[in-house]
Amino acid sequence: MSAMRIFNRMARILPLRPVGMIPLRCKYTQHQGVKGIRNRKSFFEAQIQAGHRSEDSENLEQEERPCIGDMSDMRFLDDRAYDEVAGGAMRITRDITSSQQVLILQPYVKWAAKRQSTPVDVRPEDQLAEASALIHSLPNWQVARGLKVPLESLEKKTLFGSGKLAELKELVAELRTERQLTCLFVSKGTLSFAQKRFLEAEFRLPVMDRYSVVIQILRLHATSAEAKIQVAMAELPYIWAQAKDASVTQTRRQGYALTDLQKEILRTRERKLRAELDRVRRQRQLLRQKRKQQNYPIVAVVGYTNAGKTSLIKALTVEDALQPRNQLFATLDVTAHAGCLPCNLEVIYMDTVGFMSDLPTGLFECFVATLEDAMLADVIVHVQDLSHPCHDAQRTHVEATLRSLAFNVAGGDSTASQLPPIINVYNKCDLVTSEAQSALDPVHRISARLQSGLEPLLEDIEQQILTATGRRKLQMRVPSGGPEMAWLYKNAAVVETKADEKNPERLMMHVVISQRTLDQFKREFCR
Repeated sequence: MSAMRIFNRMARILPLRPVGMIPLRCKYTQHQGVKGIRNRKSFFEAQIQAGHRSEDSENLEQEERPCIGDMSDMRFLDDRAYDEVAGGAMRITRDITSSQQVLILQPYVKWAAKRQSTPVDVRPEDQLAEASALIHSLPNWQVARGLKVPLESLEKKTLFGSGKLAELKELVAELRTERQLTCLFVSKGTLSFAQKRFLEAEFRLPVMDRYSVVIQILRLHATSAEAKIQVAMAELPYIWAQAKDASVTQTRRQGYALTDLQKEILRTRERKLRAELDRVRRQRQLLRQKRKQQNYPIVAVVGYTNAGKTSLIKALTVEDALQPRNQLFATLDVTAHAGCLPCNLEVIYMDTVGFMSDLPTGLFECFVATLEDAMLADVIVHVQDLSHPCHDAQRTHVEATLRSLAFNVAGGDSTASQLPPIINVYNKCDLVTSEAQSALDPVHRISARLQSGLEPLLEDIEQQILTATGRRKLQMRVPSGGPEMAWLYKNAAVVETKADEKNPERLMMHVVISQRTLDQFKREFCR
C-alpha cells in the first residue's frame, strides 16, 4: 500500500471535538472498512519492520521490566489517534479545564412493575442528587438545570416520548438564551449508540451518560501509573460496545463504524494495557507474599464512593500524609497504611477505590488487579455514609459488588469465593439526629472527622484479626533482660510487661502471638 493511500485512510478518523463544539448536523462515517489491512501486519508492526520505530513500539518491547516506573515509560497512553476514537465514542476530551454548563436529565421508570428488581428502591430525587455530585466533581463544570423525567422504559431508541421530547427541546432553547449550555447529561449507566445519536440530532448538543462522566472523573483523579493504566483499560469496553451497537443497525448501514486502522489502534492499545496490568498484578502479588512472610495482618477498608474510607484510615493510623477529600472517586489507588491495635499488634489498612451504582461491572473489573488486596485481606471494614438518604441501597450495592469481585478473584470457583469477615461501620454519625443513631443495628457508629466511636471499632477489629489469623493472647514468664525477652519484642506483639512477684529475676509478659511463632519460640528457647 502506498504512503498516500495510508494517509487517506488515516484521514477518515473522526476528529475529536471538545464538549460543546458539536456541529449542527452530526456526521458519522459510512459503514465500510479498508480492504486488506485486516489480514496483514498491523500498521505499527509494519513501521517497526521498516525501521521506523515509534514511541509506542519502544514501549511494547519493555514488557519485562520488574515494576511500574514513572509515566515516561508509558507514553503510549498519550496517543492522539486513540483520543480521536475515544472522543467520538464517549464525547470526552483530555482537556477538562474548560468551563461547561450541563443539563442533567434523570430518567426513571414510573411503573413499579417495569422497574428492575432491586432489594432497595432508590428515589429519583436521590439519583438526581448523585448525578449532580458527579458533575460537581469536575472543575469548572456547572449544573445549569437538573430534571427528573418519568419514562415507560429505558430501552426505547428515542428514550423519551414525543411530548416529553418537545418539552425538553423548549427547555434547552430557554437555557441557551439564559446561559451557554454546552452539554446534556442523561444519568443512565450507558446509552446505546442509537439513543445517543438520536438525542444529539434532536438537541444539537453532545450527550453523555454516567459511564462517560465517571471516566472523565477517573481521568482527573488518576495520578499514579497504576491508576492511569486501569482507567485507560476501563475506556475500551465502552468504545467497543458503541461501535458494535452502531454496526448491527438493521434499518441503515451507516453509523459510528470503526475503520480497520482504528480497530488496530484499539487492539494495539488494549494489548499493551493488558501487559501492563499483568505486570501490576504480579507486582502486587509479590508485595502480598512479602507481607505474608512478615506476618502482617491485613484490614481492607471498602465502601461506596465518598463514604469516608480515607478519613477513617487517617483517624485509625494518625497518618498526617493522608489528605481526605470530599469528592467522588477521590481515591483510585489501593494504598497500604500501617496501624496499631490496642494489643500493640501492627496491622496494615488497605485503602481502596469506592464503588458506585448504575455502572456496568466492566468498569470496576479493570480495577481487579488492585482490588485483589481487599479480597485477600484478613478482615474487611465496610464504611457506610449514615447521613446519606440512600445508605441502605449503597450498602446493598457494595455487598453485591464484593461478592462479584470475590468470585472473579477466585477464578469463577464458587467454593473458593468466600469473603473475609466483614465489620460494618456507620460513618458521619455527627451529621444525623440522635433518633437515627438509636436504632439497634449490629454496626459501629462513628465519626471519622471527630474521631468518635473508634475505641469499640478497634476492639472489634482486634478480635476479628485474632480469630482470622489464629493468634491468641498468652502470658509468658521469661528471664528479665534475657534473649527470650528481646525475641518476643521482635517477633510478637507485647501487650504488657510486669515483674514476677514470685521471682524478681523474671518478667511476666502478656503477648499476642500466632501458633507458628510460638512453635519457633519453643524450638529456640524451650529445649
